[in-house]
Amino acid sequence: MLKTRIITALVLAPIAVIGIFFLPPFGFALFTGLIIMVGAWEWANMAGWTSMPARVAYGLVIAVMMPGLLTVDAVGVLWLALLWWLLSLVMVRAYPRGSERWQSPVIRAVMGALVLVPAWVGLNHMRTGAFQFGDSDNNLLLILYVFCIVWVADIGAYFAGRAFGRAKLAPQVSPGKSWAGVWGGLLAVAMLAGVVSLLAHASAISTFKLVLASLVAGLVSVLGDLLESMMKRFRGIKDSSQLLPGHGGIMDRIDSLTAAIPVFALLITLLGWLSAGGA
Repeated sequence: MLKTRIITALVLAPIAVIGIFFLPPFGFALFTGLIIMVGAWEWANMAGWTSMPARVAYGLVIAVMMPGLLTVDAVGVLWLALLWWLLSLVMVRAYPRGSERWQSPVIRAVMGALVLVPAWVGLNHMRTGAFQFGDSDNNLLLILYVFCIVWVADIGAYFAGRAFGRAKLAPQVSPGKSWAGVWGGLLAVAMLAGVVSLLAHASAISTFKLVLASLVAGLVSVLGDLLESMMKRFRGIKDSSQLLPGHGGIMDRIDSLTAAIPVFALLITLLGWLSAGGA
């Protein structure tokens, strides 16, 4: 299993790096759109649509929605994402109570659109917007930073959870997660934000704001993971798919990012560091 995971990662990593960091904005939109489309194909199964035609059709519907939203104010979509993740918090905390309200495949399909589409909008808003934080105006570094929030939070949670993880976070949804893991992940994220602020020569107030925005994104990234775990548990499956040998599916890899990206993009827009237009 470990060998398979390593081989898959070695194959996928260069593709992801090229697609995200070396393509022009239009190519970036297509590449990330393809990832979201595959995620939608997996989500259709979690929604209860198991036939291949239904899953492909759902992926195509999501694909059609995305370019249509390019003509819509991105910030409006990001506000919708924030409201959705607040609702998701209520759903995850209540589970399995309340699951009868969203057991319909159609409702779960709508949930998938609310997870996937704003993540794509947030990514492309960060890629093409006018960005400035401290002495940094590199949009690609901004995107890398969001990824690092999720990765660092996950690493911090892993070690803190192993050392102190007795109180469970959401045992009905994901028995392995603990409150200690959450606090450890947030501590790691705060340290990351502090280091980045120093490197960008940001002011004290900007550093404080970045730490807060990063902590919120780190928290919501946990929620993204929990929501997908809840959907899989309700559906009775272990992985979103077997598309990535040793890693499960695309959604298993991007679940935290789908939550962190739109929320962080909204926060830095409200803070005045990102606006429409630019490269």
